[in-house]
Parts: sequence; C-alpha cells; structure tokens
Amino acid sequence: MINGIAKLRYFSPQEFAHLGMQDVAYIRGIKVNDEPAFAIYAADGSQIAVMRDRDVAVAAVLQQDLEPLSVH
Repeated sequence: MINGIAKLRYFSPQEFAHLGMQDVAYIRGIKVNDEPAFAIYAADGSQIAVMRDRDVAVAAVLQQDLEPLSVH
C-alpha cells in the first residue's frame, strides 16, 4: 500500500491541478476603478467574487467552509 505522501509522486498534472479544489480559496488585493478591493479565487485560479473589504472576503470564504489563503 502506498502512503499519502508517496502517492503524490504518481499524480498526473491534471490531478495536481485539482488538488485542494474543494478545500481552499485564495484572496488577493486588486484595484477596481482605482479603488482597493479583494478578489476571491478558486484553487484553479478562476475568480469567484470581489469584495471591498478583506475581512468580508475572508468571512465569505469561511461561510462556504473553505480555507482562506492570502496571495500577495
């Protein structure tokens, strides 16, 4: 039997792309009409939402039972 860490060696590129898709969302500071905002992205990089406040973005991610990660 292959343990979890050793199994990663056998992942295809497609499997790596989907790793964490159901568990995390990324929050990144952006500008909208020259105003600061915070975009929320899925693990695959697709934008999910834009919020005016970082705390609101984090709360929205947590409300969906996802782990928020910041991107600088």
